[in-house]
Amino acid sequence: MVNKNVLVTGASGYLGSRLCSYLADQGYCVTALCHSKLPSSKSWNSKLKAVVLGDVRNEDFILELARNNFDIVVHLVSLDHHQSNSEKPSIVSSVNITPVWSMLDIFARKGIEKFIYFSTMQVYGPVLTEDVNENNEVNTQTPYGLTHHIGEVISDYYNRTSTVQCSSVRLSNSYGAPIFSDNNCWWLVINDLCKMAYMEKKIILQSDGSPLRDFIHGWDVCQAIEKIIATQENHSVYHICSGKTLSIMDIALKVQQIYEERYGITVPISAKPLVDQKKTDTYHLNNSLIKSIGFNSQWSMDKGIHELFDYLENNHQDLIS
Repeated sequence: MVNKNVLVTGASGYLGSRLCSYLADQGYCVTALCHSKLPSSKSWNSKLKAVVLGDVRNEDFILELARNNFDIVVHLVSLDHHQSNSEKPSIVSSVNITPVWSMLDIFARKGIEKFIYFSTMQVYGPVLTEDVNENNEVNTQTPYGLTHHIGEVISDYYNRTSTVQCSSVRLSNSYGAPIFSDNNCWWLVINDLCKMAYMEKKIILQSDGSPLRDFIHGWDVCQAIEKIIATQENHSVYHICSGKTLSIMDIALKVQQIYEERYGITVPISAKPLVDQKKTDTYHLNNSLIKSIGFNSQWSMDKGIHELFDYLENNHQDLIS
């Protein structure tokens, strides 16, 4: 048994709920901090040391929470990129920035060992034709990327000036079946394409299919976080990604293939006309640093898509609006 006390914020969200379950299965004593409501899942709740309701914007609440003597804090709370890019700066910063500073200020004085901050690959802006590693120049182009870069700067400040090992994780595009049915995850590309194929018997792309992405399964994300918790090394930034770049059309064809294997039906794929005949630049998100501390992907794209179709078979009635 590990017996480290871990606090996970945003614990009822798409990634947070999965991470709480994973860390508990690995032997960590997990406290799940949820915002809007307490999850009703008895199996999920039973794994955890505690499930609490609260707002990370409330410093008095965080001060009270810090009395629990956590060893590790994993901070996932953020507005999504749609909200971050459309809300007023005061609202976005109150969720995406200020709580990072407040929590680090409070928990650093409590002597926690590690603070892991969830950032995004969007801090790089438009990715060029190159091998992108953690030392590449940041080039934020959206409020979502900007606020997460500021969160990284705050995390790095405490990594340099306090006894807390602070790491920011730049996450690529995750996917996978949700833990809770109300998790907001069906806008994610692979999830969306699988749902569309299963529910509508067709795949409609919102582009010509040429945009490139790096996709990593949610359980692999959890494994990467556990490796950061367990390592004695201190790195301020990690990439959490598969290290494989695929086009949206590649994904659509893979979903089409697996759907046909499972159900004997070929779902048609439609895409928007190619506007620019120029070949899309290729890039590679380098994940050698996270691999150097023991990460090794356990989830192939095929396995992840099968998992999504399994979920859709068992829960499709809940998804009918």
